[in-house]
Amino acid sequence: MNVKIITVLTFWLLTFFNTWAQYPEIENNLDKKVKAFLESNANEWRDMNVPLSDGKILYDLIIENNYQSAVEIGTSTGHSAIWMAWALSKTGGKLITIEIDKNRYVEAQANFKKAGVSKYIDVRLADAHELVPQLDGEYDFVFSDADKYWYKNYFIAMDPKLKVGACFTAHNTAMRINGVGEFLKYVESLKNYETKVDRTSSSGISISHKKAVK
Repeated sequence: MNVKIITVLTFWLLTFFNTWAQYPEIENNLDKKVKAFLESNANEWRDMNVPLSDGKILYDLIIENNYQSAVEIGTSTGHSAIWMAWALSKTGGKLITIEIDKNRYVEAQANFKKAGVSKYIDVRLADAHELVPQLDGEYDFVFSDADKYWYKNYFIAMDPKLKVGACFTAHNTAMRINGVGEFLKYVESLKNYETKVDRTSSSGISISHKKAVK
């Protein structure tokens, strides 16, 4: 077998195992249904959805910290929400996800039903600029993936609602552009938060853990 063939085979084997390793261990019928849906739609997530690897990062954060009350700002057609709802099905939690575009909202609802996670998601058609400040209650996990220039405002609106130990995450933060730099500079300056950017994500996911009220 020549070197070129070995190289190609190695590439495809690594791709297969890396993709396989992205999915959590299957423990019940819901796991089977969600995994089957995600696998069958693995190449269909466009329209501003996160890649599979980023979905798994969000899943792991929720599982590892036993988060139960989550908010997503920017649903798109539901890929990231499915990953988070899957994790919340194991912690006993629920996700509020907000989408401004009606077509994406409707498609996301259909995807949640097909994946079997609708009962773990409260999907809302709304302008997050208006709805996020109005949210009642306390939360322990936020994923922001809407308009980047508003990230700082979303964070300021959610901060008082976040429990100590909670986590505010934001997508596409590898490059400090379109308002991301201002947002990161702000959260990194806060003494009661510890912020890092997970660069295993191709686009970067900032993770800000709340260590104290002030």
